[in-house]
Amino acid sequence: MASPDLPKHRQRGDATRAAILAAARERFAADGYDRATVRAIAADAGADPSLVIRYYGSKEKLFAIAAEFDLRLSEMPAVPRTRIGEALVEHFLKRWEEDEALQALLRTAMTDDGAAERARGIFAAQVGPMIAKLSGEAASAATRAGLVSSQLLGFALCRYVLKLPPIVKLRRPDAVKWVAPTVQRYITGKA
Repeated sequence: MASPDLPKHRQRGDATRAAILAAARERFAADGYDRATVRAIAADAGADPSLVIRYYGSKEKLFAIAAEFDLRLSEMPAVPRTRIGEALVEHFLKRWEEDEALQALLRTAMTDDGAAERARGIFAAQVGPMIAKLSGEAASAATRAGLVSSQLLGFALCRYVLKLPPIVKLRRPDAVKWVAPTVQRYITGKA
């Protein structure tokens, strides 16, 4: 929300910038990076396409900002070590369902090197350190984090992007029951 102390034109500029970003997130989630256009994003935001470029520089830079997100791993509840996999899978499913930007990033990462690098960066910066802490094994932490990520991203790809019917039909508690034991083993099991 714009501050009432800002001049009216600045408040409108901030509102337009926010509207463009919100429209970009929705458009990238719906169409992916390649099919989303600056014109469509601007139209969705009720703005002139030149403002998209003025505020964000390019479609690529806009996507990078739209795809920035926090996995909110700090919001995971404290659970016994034997339930870490269950809590992590539940947390990730909730995040995937709440934030279309995650789905857009995954969809786009399949075909765009920049988006793939962005996804790798997010998982390296946020998942890697958490897995190192949870596993208590620094030597295997990167491998464990990679395996956890492969499980969670693979499931998300099948559920939210490819929409494989048996995976889409799984209720969240059932999905957690199927996926959590594998994630648990990746975090706490012996290699």
